[in-house]
Amino acid sequence: METTVGYLVDTNVWLERLLDQEKSEIAAVFFDTIPANKLFVSDFSIHSIGVILARLKKFDVFVKFIDDLFVNGQLEQLSLDATDLLDVIHNIQKFKLDFDDSYQFSIAQKFDLTIVTFDKDFNIKGIRKNSPDEILKKF
Repeated sequence: METTVGYLVDTNVWLERLLDQEKSEIAAVFFDTIPANKLFVSDFSIHSIGVILARLKKFDVFVKFIDDLFVNGQLEQLSLDATDLLDVIHNIQKFKLDFDDSYQFSIAQKFDLTIVTFDKDFNIKGIRKNSPDEILKKF
């Protein structure tokens, strides 16, 4: 059984499921298997997903997503304080991440979470991350 306290689910995992993309089924099994109280989402992910779904005119998908996560669900949205943004810049420089990946990493560090992602940019020593299928193998 996995011993980590919680998982910060990266934007790409949510989008795989919401847009029924190639790894949608893996994401679905992950969300069905892992208890909701162990899953967290960043404010940055929520905003990014909102931008993408609005651009695609998938307003109903975004409304259902918000309802499922926060109205009917138990997920907690995490944010960084303004001073934490200095850590984001530090992590960009240290790990050569882009802003959004560094923001996610900074939240994971602050709240002691494992990043759940399909993104290969997190394959860097010192960054605690797993793909959904890697986590499922531990359950």
